[in-house]
Amino acid sequence: MEELRAENLFDYNQTIAKPLFEEIVYPWEALPKIKEFILKIGKTLSPEKFDKIGKDIWIAKTAKVAPSASLTGPLIICDNAEVRHCAFIRGSAIVGENAVVGNSTELKNSILFNNVQVPHYNYVGDSILGYKAHTGAGTITSNLKSDKSLVTVNFNGRKIETGVKKFGAMIGDNVEVGCNSVLNPGTVIGRGTNVYPLSMVRGYIPSNSIYKKQGEIAEKQFS
Repeated sequence: MEELRAENLFDYNQTIAKPLFEEIVYPWEALPKIKEFILKIGKTLSPEKFDKIGKDIWIAKTAKVAPSASLTGPLIICDNAEVRHCAFIRGSAIVGENAVVGNSTELKNSILFNNVQVPHYNYVGDSILGYKAHTGAGTITSNLKSDKSLVTVNFNGRKIETGVKKFGAMIGDNVEVGCNSVLNPGTVIGRGTNVYPLSMVRGYIPSNSIYKKQGEIAEKQFS
């Protein structure tokens, strides 16, 4: 299960939430702790660099937030991030440096590392997106099973218990997800992987792979 460890998916130096990740082993263990972490670290943010607005919302002075965006705390929006027209952030979220939350994108209980892009009509719930991860237009992280049972991760034929009811996707650094894909509850995608558009993804996808469809995953070839 080494592949599932948070340290093998994410570069902790690329998020303000580094102290949170240093306390866990597997990435989904961070999900129940995001709210408390934001409330704790928010109080330490410099008023010279961050404006505190509303209740428990900290926005970097260099960030761009569209007037039409809906923001609910606890929330941290970091340096040079961009939150676009009609974005809907429902709270317990961290938007990393230079990250983009696009038009009509919904975000809740999630962490976007630095340089993440969720730019068009995305739903990101109970998920973590690593450094420079990108989701194409219409990508959905489905975060709740239809029977409302606890989410498991399908890993090499084994079902790994996570102990959480809501768990969308753990998307590693430099992952590219094609347009209109659905990442089912318990999806974990390794670093540097590409997912074809219109994909239905479930379970663990190895790093440096090309996901074409369920059961058809190719290893990237590097010259």
